[in-house]
Formats: sequence, C-alpha cells, structure tokens
Amino acid sequence: MYIADQENLEAFVQRAMGSAVLAIDTEFLREKTYYAKLCLIQLATDDETAIVDPFAVDDLRALAPVLENEGVMKLFHAGGQDLEIILREVGVLPRPLFDTQVAAALLGHAQQIGYAALVNAECGVSLKKADSFTDWSRRPLSGSQLEYAADDVAYLPRIYERMRADLERKGRLSWLDRDFADMSDPARYAVDERSRYRRLRRVSQLSRRQLAAAREVAAWRELEAQRRDVPRKWVITDEQVVEACKREPRSIDDLFMVRGLSDRLSTRDARAVVALIASALDSPPDTWPEPDRCGKNEPNVDAQLDLMMALVRLRARESGVAFPTLASHDDLTRVARGYREGVDLLRGWRRALVGEELLDLLEGRILLGLDGGELKVIRER
Repeated sequence: MYIADQENLEAFVQRAMGSAVLAIDTEFLREKTYYAKLCLIQLATDDETAIVDPFAVDDLRALAPVLENEGVMKLFHAGGQDLEIILREVGVLPRPLFDTQVAAALLGHAQQIGYAALVNAECGVSLKKADSFTDWSRRPLSGSQLEYAADDVAYLPRIYERMRADLERKGRLSWLDRDFADMSDPARYAVDERSRYRRLRRVSQLSRRQLAAAREVAAWRELEAQRRDVPRKWVITDEQVVEACKREPRSIDDLFMVRGLSDRLSTRDARAVVALIASALDSPPDTWPEPDRCGKNEPNVDAQLDLMMALVRLRARESGVAFPTLASHDDLTRVARGYREGVDLLRGWRRALVGEELLDLLEGRILLGLDGGELKVIRER
C-alpha cells in the first residue's frame, strides 16, 4: 500500500497499534546535505506492508504513538541511520526495538551482514538489485522501485521470529538488551560539535596546542555545515582543518597558504577561523585537549594483543559469535593499555563471555598453551 496523504497514514498507524511487530526502513539522500533528506518510509506489520511518501503527508509525527507503543516490537536491519532520521523527522525513537544485523552476529552470521544476504540465508529468497541506486527523491516512483522498497521490510518479521527463537534456545536473547537500549537512547544521536575534532583525518599529527585550535575550527565547521545544510567537507575538508592548525596562522594571508582555502572561505569566514585559531593557540595549556589516550605515543602492546586475540578467537569460535562483535580492535587495545571504564568488551555479555578472562590473562592468572595443536586455557593454581 502506498500512503500519500495524512488520513491514510493515521489509519495505518491505528491498525499497526494492534500488530506484534512493525518493521521499519527508510530511503534517503545525503550526498549534498548535512541532514539526510528523507524520501520514503517503509513499514510492515504482521499482515500488511506500507510505503509512506514523506513529501505527500502533512505530519510524520502521526507515527509517534506506534513507535512508542511498548507492545509493538520495532524491527530494523542496520538501523542506526534510520533511527537518526526518525528522531529528527518524528521527534521520538522507537522502543522496544530489535536489529537483525546486530542479532545476526550472535547467531554465526558474518559481522555486519547485509540485508539481502541475510534474507537469502534465513528465507532462501534472492532479492532484486536493479533499483539499489535509485534517486528516491524523484516522483513518480515506478512499480519496480516500490517493490524494491517494500522488500526491505517484508522479510524482517519472519527473520525476527526465527532469530528470536534461536537466541532463546541458545540463552542469548538478553545479551542484546544493552545494545538495543543504547540504540533507543537519544543521546546516541546528539551532535557534539566540540568533540568533532577527534574524528578529523590525520588529527594525530597535531600537538596539544594545535589540537585546541582544531577543536575550535572543527566546531565552527560543524555549526556552519548545519546552518547551510551542506556536507561538512563542503565547508572545509578534514585535511584543510588539520593543515591550517599545523601552520598556526595569525592572518588571513597565512591561512590562505593552505591549498584550496581561499576558494572555500569568504573573507568574513576566514577572519572568523583565524580568530578562533589564534584564541585557541593563546589559551592556557590546562585548557588544551588531551590527545587520544590510545594513540601511538602510548607503550607498545603488540605482544599482549596477540595473546588476547587468540583467546577472543577461541571463545568466538566456541560460541558461534563473530569476532568483531565480541571484541573490537580498539577495545582490545584499550584493555591491553590498562583502561577499564567505557569499554564495551568489559560490559554485559561480552565481559561474561571473554572480558573477565582477558583481565585474568593480562594479570597472569591464566596461561595459553597448545594441546595437540589446539589452543588451551590453563588457569594458574
């Protein structure tokens, strides 16, 4: 069903309130904007599939009641961007929710498995790919485009039922509670422009003093990109931010020594950027940000990582969990360097499955050895 007016949207929401599940997907464009441009919302209940045209309905906030209905499980596949868009367009986040990509990793599928591959594995259906690069903002949409969009949610209820049963049988359903609660937390999608500098490419090249300047310039860029609704790299690229801060310019002429900046920045914007850099460079050292605490300046932990990865690989294989789902390389590095707070590996089911053992390994309470070519864990007495 194609929904192109408010009355039909509200009627669908009323019917969906009685469904056990609501599968959700979105189609959007983001190549030329800061904020994603929502083009379609696909929805599937126990017994019907609907495609909502956000260009034609009056108010998407009509979806809020079913999204917040605790009796309806909301289903996604790799739903991070969908949830960000829903929060912006509808004003609420769905709860409860279940993400089939997250769950798939606990059931032996590849890490970050794609939707089409999961549908094929769980339902034996090969999805069409002809419309995968559609411009979803154009109207009217063809029949094949609408069929492609509907397929993105049509199989989620069936996959969810199979996955839920498998997780319950393995005693793992509760393992995902924290992951899904985090996905429903608005704080996850809040933009902190003051911390954006940490994600700049090549930011590790900067001194602490220069990092203070990068923090200010990256924050200015973020707010400017939001104001103009353009990709942040259209304002200034990451490389230009880092290079400008390395040069420590005190004038517009100095700033424009960075290749391409004179073409991107107006005189007014250039003056603002120079002022931000100068102010940051002159600020007290105790206000300068600390570099990434897991940076290259910390002690080498390659030997510890080799042993930790061997243990994680063993436990991942035994439990049928994808290695990256169980322990990211960043988490392993942080634990090897002594960090114990803010590490997913040391929380919830990950800690129970391998995190506690990793701490024992680092403290020498367990040893790793080979027995007939197989890795064995030996606990010290």
